Amino acid sequence: MLKTFCESLYAGILITIGGTVFLSCENKTVGAVLFSVALLCICYKGYYLFTGKIGYIVEQHKKQDFLNLAVGLFGNLIATFLLGMLLRAVLPNIGERAAEMCSAKLEQFPLYTFARGFFCGILMYLAVSIYKEKNSVLGVLFCVPVFILCGFEHSIADMFYFGTSGIFDAKIILFMALVVAGNTLGAMVLPLLKGVHTNEKQG
Repeated sequence: MLKTFCESLYAGILITIGGTVFLSCENKTVGAVLFSVALLCICYKGYYLFTGKIGYIVEQHKKQDFLNLAVGLFGNLIATFLLGMLLRAVLPNIGERAAEMCSAKLEQFPLYTFARGFFCGILMYLAVSIYKEKNSVLGVLFCVPVFILCGFEHSIADMFYFGTSGIFDAKIILFMALVVAGNTLGAMVLPLLKGVHTNEKQG
């Protein structure tokens, strides 16, 4: 679990870099495309990103897998939040943009937050699975900008934005819980449907 925790911190650092470049770009599309460098490096280095791992729990049910997911999620969240707070002091301009963005997030209807997390989870699973199964980065290069430009919610990136925003509100807890739940179920839906389809063919 120590290895998982360390690798989740590394992944959190990379998501922080991706979030920083997104907030730094005046052009949202350019920022969304450049954000993909985070997941690209995570995939190449094999670091532990919760949203890239959770979909595979459908296929792996060992106790250790669940523990790793919990540890990985914690490491991802703590790294991005603390680094976000640091970068707010170092780069005040991105702090202002993050505060504006996060204020809007907290005003979302809860079901909308969950749904946005759900669709992000689907795209994250596709990005990582295409990389693993097809040895191709095309999933990463397209799925990441798509989820950002669609306004879908990524739990680890959102924690970075909240850390950078300087907003401390109890509503953040509910927001993050809904996004994590949405990311989790979204990442599981395609593997589950694939399993059902496979069982029907075998039957």
